[in-house]
Amino acid sequence: MSFAEFLHQVGGMGRFQIIHTMLLTIPIVLMASHNLLQNFTAAIPGHHCQVHINANNTGYPNATLNRQPEKCRRFVTAQWQLLDPNVTEPNGTQLDTEPCTEGWTYDRSMFTSTIITEWDLVCNLQKFQQMAQSIYMAGVLVGALVLGGLSDRFGRKAMLIWSFLQLAVMGTCTAFASSYISYCIFRFLGGMALSGFGLSTACLIVEWIPTEFRTITIATTGFVYTLGQILLAGLAYGIPDWRWLQLTVSLPFFFFLIYSWWFAESARWLVLAGKDDRAVKVLQRVARMNGKWEEGEKITTEILKSKMQKELSTVKSSYTISDLVRTPAIRQIFCCLSIVWFSTSFSYYGLAMDLQNFGVSIYLIQLIFGAVDFPAKVVVTISMSYIGRRISLSAFLLLAGLVIIANIFVPRELQIVRTSLAVIGKGCLSAAFNCVFLFTTELYPTPIRQTGLGFGSTMARVGGIVAPLAKMLDDYFTFLPPVVYGAAPIISGIVATLLPETLNQLLPDTVEEVESRLVWLRGQGEGEVSFLSDSDTCGQDRAWTPKAKTLSWCLGSPPPPPSQQGKLQSC
Repeated sequence: MSFAEFLHQVGGMGRFQIIHTMLLTIPIVLMASHNLLQNFTAAIPGHHCQVHINANNTGYPNATLNRQPEKCRRFVTAQWQLLDPNVTEPNGTQLDTEPCTEGWTYDRSMFTSTIITEWDLVCNLQKFQQMAQSIYMAGVLVGALVLGGLSDRFGRKAMLIWSFLQLAVMGTCTAFASSYISYCIFRFLGGMALSGFGLSTACLIVEWIPTEFRTITIATTGFVYTLGQILLAGLAYGIPDWRWLQLTVSLPFFFFLIYSWWFAESARWLVLAGKDDRAVKVLQRVARMNGKWEEGEKITTEILKSKMQKELSTVKSSYTISDLVRTPAIRQIFCCLSIVWFSTSFSYYGLAMDLQNFGVSIYLIQLIFGAVDFPAKVVVTISMSYIGRRISLSAFLLLAGLVIIANIFVPRELQIVRTSLAVIGKGCLSAAFNCVFLFTTELYPTPIRQTGLGFGSTMARVGGIVAPLAKMLDDYFTFLPPVVYGAAPIISGIVATLLPETLNQLLPDTVEEVESRLVWLRGQGEGEVSFLSDSDTCGQDRAWTPKAKTLSWCLGSPPPPPSQQGKLQSC
């Protein structure tokens, strides 16, 4: 009996799964708010040099271009005559200018306060805006590495509770930061917590959901994230002060922390971690909530051990990051997923964190960017359910890359067309994110699932850190950034075709299962392995013929001989 059958015994997709998933999903609404928050808290308003006017009405007006104040320079000597609309600007006359020495005056009609106006991060200090976002992404990266591994060691629930606490505290401290340095430190620690929260939530959801409901469940969490993007636009519009906006998206995590104690630890992880007594209690609790009292009482430690003996016999006492590259099949999955995670995030944040350059209202473009995810994720959900994960992921990545590159050939005057193509590209990347998230949890076995998901998230954060740097290429050739942002998903879309399909497959519980599933036979091309549970015809003999199109065997049985020239198919 596999763990999936224990899950069906205690109710399958019952009341517990619905409530558990709902409570885990609610905090995801604010995940988008933290990831994209700097679109608003670090927005750059219109500005020009602050001019001091003395008692004699003399001063140093800002340098002008077509009678519009320059953002970063002012005249060395007073040139008040240029402010007179009846005076013609002298042609060919070069007036001496100097940098702003007395600060800046900001247009506060849209944002009453941002970190830009708070610490004058404009002109030669404008690079600190992008640096702050990169530091936050670096925190998310470190969180994926550290908290992802700790979750596989200490449990999903423990890390989730810690992540809620850290995010609530660090987010609140960010709102009261007294300097740019302290702001970056708190954002870094908040990014770590957000990463741990996302990874633990994903595993707790997936490991409690029956196979046939996994796709729709992960899709639902994707829709919730999309809802969070739309909510962020409304919150930012209603709260133009960056400190209050930061506080608004951070305080709810104290509430999430309170009810997180109700969550059930993953029984699948408990079994493979050797905590059989706790696993039995959790399964019985789930059975009671699902109205399966009798079935739950039948589960004992002895039955659990005996039924999962095959899985337990192949589980190591501890796993590390090295296990992601130790064996051929896991190594292939690891390399392919790393490329996909990196490129998807790289292009996604290259688009999503550049809202002020679209030439329309920043609130409107945030709303559109969020709204496009709904149809995109509906399509990818249907596609993953009927066509499969691999083809869906590859298709959306390729389409995203082609659309982004197509923007090179659209004149800048056609702003609506350029924005529309960017929106389509962003929607495709969001769909790809949904797909790769589910795909990753299904490809890695239970003992290293969180570690693998954490490393994938790590590569995504590396992409998020590097994304702003690609915009610097615009100083050399304007077409380079879209080429880079478009080429990355195209390459990863091709790489994604090397991954095995997981549609309707049971979650693997051991590394050995994955290795068996990914036996590639030389001859008629690539294929996949079909696994049969104990309830199938495992007692029948299997005949391996050189021209076989479909090969299958029971879990725990040896795979077909390496010389076999058949093509493997998955069920």
